[in-house]
Amino acid sequence: MTKKLYDLNAYDKEFDAKVIKCEKVEDGRFNVELDETLFFPEEGGQTPDKGILNGVNVLDVQINGDVITHTVDGELKEGLEVHGVIDWKHRFNNMQQHSGEHIFSGIVNSRYGYDNVGFHLSDSVVTMDYNGSLTMEQLLDIERDVNKAIFENVDILVSYPNDAELKSIDYRSKKEIDGQVRIVTIPGYDICACCAPHVKKTGEIGLLKVVGMQNYKGGVRVSILCGYRALELWDYEHMEFGNIAAYMSTSTDKVMENIKKLQSEMSDVKEKLTKANEQLIEYKIQEIPASDENVVMFEDMADSNVMRKTVNLLMEQHKGYNAFFAGDDQTGYRYIIGSKENDCKEFLKKLSEIISIKGGGSGAMVQGSLSGISREEITNAMNKAWN
Repeated sequence: MTKKLYDLNAYDKEFDAKVIKCEKVEDGRFNVELDETLFFPEEGGQTPDKGILNGVNVLDVQINGDVITHTVDGELKEGLEVHGVIDWKHRFNNMQQHSGEHIFSGIVNSRYGYDNVGFHLSDSVVTMDYNGSLTMEQLLDIERDVNKAIFENVDILVSYPNDAELKSIDYRSKKEIDGQVRIVTIPGYDICACCAPHVKKTGEIGLLKVVGMQNYKGGVRVSILCGYRALELWDYEHMEFGNIAAYMSTSTDKVMENIKKLQSEMSDVKEKLTKANEQLIEYKIQEIPASDENVVMFEDMADSNVMRKTVNLLMEQHKGYNAFFAGDDQTGYRYIIGSKENDCKEFLKKLSEIISIKGGGSGAMVQGSLSGISREEITNAMNKAWN
């Protein structure tokens, strides 16, 4: 059994311990068991602590039953007295995230009755899965209330109630717990069974920001960031927003107005370009000899409506297969092939035996895409398929 020093004081950064066991697991890596440790293992959806033991790096920390194993990149002999130092920045960062999640999940539970059925705290993201639907508006209301709790600087309490005391406590728990239950209480906001280190006061969380949501397994998955991570995101997004404003030669409060104006201008240009492209294609169609039974056309740019309209025009004048390919050799092509008198599905099947081409449709018209094949190869394959 490994004594869990992080339970005694989550703010300790250094400790001394004795090596109980050391096993080589692969070249340069060893699994080490100590009589006591300050390193929090991967548990409860949270990543493990980082740091060093006697100068060697702690790469991973796992728990199995009551035994905690440290994977390190150097050998530590059994019986050796070692000095450990945890990566405090990483530890405190995780404490901020986890404490923030408790307040958030506590409010979700009390307000909507939903349980947190999935929790993941990695080095880059925090996600919570709730077994009920929430809108972004509701999540932002919860976010404001969480930050209110943070600003109130409420004490975060840790207790180890006995069986009788535990029966009288209405606490959240994601799983059945054997043995001693550790209760983390944030008065007025949450009571939850939890094994992880937490900050002492909610003010140390700093702030909480909802950064994403998605429907997930009949409920919702919410992504948040707290403390330093939220601040880093704010710094990055604020800088990027400022860069966008500067690039558009406007102030930050007028960025959206300018984007909408730019979108409108682009839409007008696109419409004019489409009309001009249609006229150009019509001129090209007129230059195709009426005696040509089969036709294949290529254009760098054309939307699906222009492609279909062009093929329909060709079908009125040419009784064979009429193919339109839009794209280029580098990015690939989209195509439509149509015919009034021939079976296009059979033709596509024959064509697919010559070149790699994806698509489907009816006997009158097929469409799809292909890539990695040049315009010349496509033309040659078409000629081969219809001859």
